[in-house]
Amino acid sequence: MSPVATHALSLAFYSLHELRALVEELPQLTLAPEVVERIAAGAQYVQKKAQEDRYIYGVNTGFGALCETRVTPEEVELLQYNHVVSHACGVGEIVPERISRLVMLIKLLTFRTGHTGVSLETVQRMLDFWNHGIIPAIPKKGTVGASGDLAPLAHMAMPLLGLGKVHLRGQLVDAMQALKERDWKPLRLKAKEGLALTNGVQYINALGANALMTIEELIATSDVIAALSLQGFSASRTFYQDLYHQTSFHEDRRIVAANLRRLLEGSNHFELPTCNKSMQDPYSFRCMPQVHAAIRQTFRFAKDTLEKEYNSVSDNPLFFPEQDTILFGGALHGESTAFVLDFLAIATSEVANISERRTYQLLSGQRGLPSFLVKHPGVNSGLMVIQYTSAALLNENKVLCTPASVDTIPTCQLQEDHVSMGGTSAYKLETVAANCEYILGIELLTAAQAIDFNEGLRLSPATERIHKAFRRQVSFLERDRPMDADINAAHQFIQSQRRAWTREFNLI
Repeated sequence: MSPVATHALSLAFYSLHELRALVEELPQLTLAPEVVERIAAGAQYVQKKAQEDRYIYGVNTGFGALCETRVTPEEVELLQYNHVVSHACGVGEIVPERISRLVMLIKLLTFRTGHTGVSLETVQRMLDFWNHGIIPAIPKKGTVGASGDLAPLAHMAMPLLGLGKVHLRGQLVDAMQALKERDWKPLRLKAKEGLALTNGVQYINALGANALMTIEELIATSDVIAALSLQGFSASRTFYQDLYHQTSFHEDRRIVAANLRRLLEGSNHFELPTCNKSMQDPYSFRCMPQVHAAIRQTFRFAKDTLEKEYNSVSDNPLFFPEQDTILFGGALHGESTAFVLDFLAIATSEVANISERRTYQLLSGQRGLPSFLVKHPGVNSGLMVIQYTSAALLNENKVLCTPASVDTIPTCQLQEDHVSMGGTSAYKLETVAANCEYILGIELLTAAQAIDFNEGLRLSPATERIHKAFRRQVSFLERDRPMDADINAAHQFIQSQRRAWTREFNLI
């Protein structure tokens, strides 16, 4: 798929990798014929039912606790307009354009089946926005992750009405200005459309999907950097042998062990006189297959759950024209997403946790390495204090691993008396992942320095190439110097290489 390609959104199940390709390659989006047919049928059905003298939530009633307050046929359009503008109460920084695109894309996936009742006109305008780079500006905070992501999705919807702001050519501009440039008029929402736009948990699903895209690569990166640390520490090789892991039914342990064998093939680290004679390395080395595998298992569970969630229909009520049925339920609740994002925060923090422990071991003056990995410790502190930075970031991660989803704060006069708090789950996962990347960078700094001090060490061809590339960015530490630049350079090196490592070593 090239940047100028066209992609027709179909009824297919979209994987995380396919979602990533769409948001990064930015093809022009259209609708497959079967999607056009379904959306048109759903919208027509809603307009027909709106004429009936019955309570249809979100069509001819108020919202939330106002669900038994009827509105007149003349007020239906105003009801939808007011719904969007009154719910646009997000606060905080504006999320990156990439996140807003993911929100739009996942919202379009929800619309595919026609069960939400949204019209083709509204869906087409969203496609036009995507195709012309007019992307709604969404404040970061304000969702409780049930009743839908009401506040952020209202901000996504407002530019369709000529309100709010949009990302356009790298700038934030008034939505009405962007519409005028294209000679587009603001939409006038029909029955149910305002609710269809704001209901559902597409915002927290977008934040979660974006985090998973990064975390997948950090998990692979942890295997690569651990292999460098393992050689710098003269660790044994018994703990990642295939025969050892044939005793386990955990497939991911065998995968991690195989990754280590692939990365370390050709190294002599286990033959050095500094290797532990009993082959009893610290757990942060010896238990890599077990810990890294548990992290992978959690990631796979989160990925599977989130893919199912963003491919599903998240809205209420849902319309079934073929069965002449309207069903009311709780498909707007984000509990599944909230749970897995909280769980994934724990797993991602463990990527960082075991990494920091390896950093500490490398600095501890063991295995023939000088204290704090510097030639003249005492007058030089060497890499002593970069471990403090890891510790500080890791402490923040541990605090953020308190699950948000165990909380609920009733809203809307107790009509919405249980919510997921998935927004908080998503925000904190972003921070945990960002901290993890720095902590892995600090381990990489430490591992590279240990390798240079480990006399007689022969690196494997795979890790030698990585070490040489890193040394072109960060030089050997001869004496004390400001370390912030080295940490930032290591962080940037990982950012530039983690996707290539994931692909090259087939680590996920």
